[in-house]
Amino acid sequence: MAKEDINEMKEQKESVAQEEQEIKSEQETTTEAEANTDQEEATEETQETSEETARASKGEELEEVKNKYLRLYSDFENFRRRTAKERLDLVASANEGLVVALLPILDDFERAQKALGEDSKEKEGFELIYNKFKKTLEQKGVKEMEDCIGKALDTELHDAITQIPAPSEELKGKIVDVIEKGYYLNDKVVRFAKVVVGA
Repeated sequence: MAKEDINEMKEQKESVAQEEQEIKSEQETTTEAEANTDQEEATEETQETSEETARASKGEELEEVKNKYLRLYSDFENFRRRTAKERLDLVASANEGLVVALLPILDDFERAQKALGEDSKEKEGFELIYNKFKKTLEQKGVKEMEDCIGKALDTELHDAITQIPAPSEELKGKIVDVIEKGYYLNDKVVRFAKVVVGA
């Protein structure tokens, strides 16, 4: 029996040793698994952080590109409007030089009309030509300034040539006579009225 007891004790020792070894290997496996899990979690966190950073930087880049696009679009729209306005202004005032050159001829027509006698046949033909010339200019946007005698001097519209003593107190500082009529071309002054002001 002693041998059996010794064998039994040996077996128990071996089984205890085996159990201890299994426990140790389980602990090592658990420790390795925990270490692997920790590494995986750290790797996942790093990946998530890098993905979030990448998403954030892509979002910022996208926002920056959108802002650049909006600025370019806005600049282009402003450029388009400005050039369209300039083109309209150019068309509206394209004939300005020609009109300014023709205005002295219109003045000469008016002076000649006053010089002709009332009952002459020439006056009738002359008036036909004058009216046709004046209507053509009006169709092109030329408009005569309204009569300004007795009104206050407006430097936006009038050019004071000289001052004379006012015929009455009411006309002091006001326009007494018009030497040369003023004209508009499409509501823009192309020639200021040359006037005499009462002092």
